[in-house]
This record gives sequence, C-alpha cells and structure tokens, in this order.
Amino acid sequence: MISCKAPCKVNVSLRVLGKRPDGFHEVDTVMVPLDLCDVLEFSPAACLEMSCDAPGVPLDESNLVMKAGRLMERELGRPMPWHVRLVKKVPHGAGLGGGSSDAACVLCTLNELERGGLSRERLAELGGEIGSDVGFFIYGAASRCTGRGEKVEPLPEWKGWRPRVVLLKPSFGVSTPDAYRRWSGSRELPGIPYGEQDVDGHVLVNDLERPVFEKHLFLAEVKRWLMGRPGVRGAMMSGSGSTMFAVVEDEGTGRALMEDAARELDPTLWMWSGLVMQDDAR
Repeated sequence: MISCKAPCKVNVSLRVLGKRPDGFHEVDTVMVPLDLCDVLEFSPAACLEMSCDAPGVPLDESNLVMKAGRLMERELGRPMPWHVRLVKKVPHGAGLGGGSSDAACVLCTLNELERGGLSRERLAELGGEIGSDVGFFIYGAASRCTGRGEKVEPLPEWKGWRPRVVLLKPSFGVSTPDAYRRWSGSRELPGIPYGEQDVDGHVLVNDLERPVFEKHLFLAEVKRWLMGRPGVRGAMMSGSGSTMFAVVEDEGTGRALMEDAARELDPTLWMWSGLVMQDDAR
C-alpha cells in the first residue's frame, strides 16, 4: 500500500477582478498549504475504485478522487487498477480546498505508480479540468494563482513563512458559486473590518467576505471577535468560507483562542490549530 498526504489551504489574499466571458470570475489570489491533511491510501485492485472513512462522502464518479483517476486513464490510455481509500481530516465545503487537494494527490500518485512520466506542468493542466484549485496543490507550496485560479506561480520568497494558524468552521457551509454570483452587488456591513491587514509584510484581504458576510452574519461576527482578541495578528475568511482563520502569536495563544471560541461563539465549532506548511507533504 502507498500512502499520500493531501494538505488543505487558506487564501491569505483573494482579489476578485471581474466576471469573464466564460462565466467564471477573474481572480488574483495567494494560497498557502497547511499541515492539516487528508490521507489517501493506494492498493492494487481490479479496477479504479474508492472508499472513504467519512459517512456521506460520495464514492461515485462525482467525487474528485474518481474524476482525477479517470483523467489519468484518459491521459495514459489504460485502466488505473487501484483502490483509493480516503481518510478525511479536512472538512467539506469549508473553503479549505480539501477535495481539490485529494484530486491533486491522485494525479501525482498515479503518475508515479503507473510510471506516467507526466511533468508537473502537465499534471497541473489536467487538474485545471477538475477544478480551479487543483493546480495549486500539484505544486504544494505558497503560490499566486490567477485566471480563474488555474494559473499557478510558486512564490519561493514565502518559503520561510510558517506562522501558527487557527481555523474555525461553523456547522454550515457556503456555496462558492453563490458567493461569486452575489459579489458585484454586495456591500460592506457597518462595523466589520474588511481592509487589508499586514502580517510579516504579507497582505491579508478577501473580496468574497463582502457577499458572504451579507448572507451569513455569524461569519462577520466571528471576524470582528477574532480581530479583537489578544495575540491575533490577522484574521479573515478563507476562500468563499465558511472557515475563518486567524494568524496567532504562538501555540498557547491558539489553544486559548479555541477554548474561548467554543465558550463565547459556538460550542459546536470545528477547530484546528497548526502551521503553514512550505514543504510538499507528498
């Protein structure tokens, strides 16, 4: 059996530049991977198939794991006789890119197992057929992503940036298409900080907070609460949400933040504290 880690991500900046003729939106975003990872285990099988330890995860062709496997079958012109067991650690619909990372892991691992010889650039192109974030996870390091997110430019100058991050996710998710659809007509809520934040010379900002906070007021309150906490160096929503993240001073600050969030915000919050990852976990 071969095992592969699929890290999640946060968008430390996300600018929406306008709608494209193809219906997508032009974006300019910087993403960094985190130490929080799904795990995918590959074992020989009669044909491509998958299983998952988390209930409710689809195991059919709609899953990005299966889509990635089918792409490799098409690209290499032969079946991929592997069973992929997905061990979920990254929550779904959270703005953390868990599904896209799983797909990238499948593309890279099958390329090695099947001796496909595909370049990283070609794998990223294939990933773009699955989703806008897949190419980022092919590279596995801090990157600037443009276009609809599929054009990836690694940022080696970010390599040493490994702050501690706290993630807070409520029980509900956010529809990414809905967030982008409502972006152009959305307005800022009074009393909520939307402006750029400087953390170690890096700009934190997210243009999708405006439409998402309008619809999900709890997330706006979470950001305001985070920005007022001691030891929080910056805080905002990741991607289209619903995960909010905070860059904190140290592990103790992160632990206290999670304890206070459960007590003061919502005891059912999913929470995690860890580091930005700059080495490819695969």
